[in-house]
Amino acid sequence: MQIIGVIAGSLIVVVAFNLFLIPHAVLSSGLSGISMILGMITPLNTGLANFLLNFPLIIVGYKMLGKKFIMNTVISVVIISVGLYIVPVLPIAKDSILSSIFGGILTGLGVGIVFRSSGSTGGFDIIGMIVSRKKDFPIGVLLSGMNAVVIVISGFLFNWDAALNTLVSIYLTGKVVDTIYTDHAKLTLMIITDKGEELREHLLTNLYRGLTIMDGIGAYSNDKRNIIITVITRYELNEVKNLIAEVDSCAFVNITETIEVMGLFHRKNRF
Repeated sequence: MQIIGVIAGSLIVVVAFNLFLIPHAVLSSGLSGISMILGMITPLNTGLANFLLNFPLIIVGYKMLGKKFIMNTVISVVIISVGLYIVPVLPIAKDSILSSIFGGILTGLGVGIVFRSSGSTGGFDIIGMIVSRKKDFPIGVLLSGMNAVVIVISGFLFNWDAALNTLVSIYLTGKVVDTIYTDHAKLTLMIITDKGEELREHLLTNLYRGLTIMDGIGAYSNDKRNIIITVITRYELNEVKNLIAEVDSCAFVNITETIEVMGLFHRKNRF
């Protein structure tokens, strides 16, 4: 299902770019926006520029975000790059403001779906993901904050109407990403398992959060079990459920929403 989400989200981004944003010289966020600029002012195709700019960040992300996340990111980057190369640039709407609004919303929808599928569309998304994991900020706000340079470039290269339309598009993209991705919401997991040590090692190897382990006894069976407690962000839930199932498909998992977390939220400060 994750691959389907990555593919669907990436195709939505392609549609947003080539049918709404690029025809009106409205840029997207981050490296995608820079790729658009290169496609508009040089003979280099936007799709090829997107792939070349993303390649170094993919290598960095592989070291800091894990193999699975980066593999899904590579799939997304390839689909978007090929899609931008193949899909013709045709304006769906004549009005640049409407195109900015719908293009930004569609981009946010596509990026949010890819994020929820344990991947990213590359570029500043990777940087935002790294910072979000370490500093616990809403990722949509981070992505919007890193895009001022794209807006300024748009104003100087094209015109300030295009720059303001770009600002509208980027703002809406960030809002939609936060709505779909909701990475800032916290969840508490209480995992009751017969395979506590195996699951502990598996989670610590693949999860960027700390764990607390307690001993428990089944009231009916009187068997000893381990109780593992951890707090994660909502976007990590699907990944954590898959990690648990890989070790103990019979584990009992109670998932509750967490209103607030006090103290540091990362593995180096285990609680």
